[in-house]
Amino acid sequence: MWYFAWLLGLPVAALFAVLNAMWYEMTEEDLKRHPRK
Repeated sequence: MWYFAWLLGLPVAALFAVLNAMWYEMTEEDLKRHPRK
């Protein structure tokens, strides 16, 4: 039964990593366009 946790957990962790990287890229690009004072 432990493999169900891996089966569900690994794709969720990978998805989280991808979304986190995409969010970081978006915020970094936004800061380049509109620098904060």
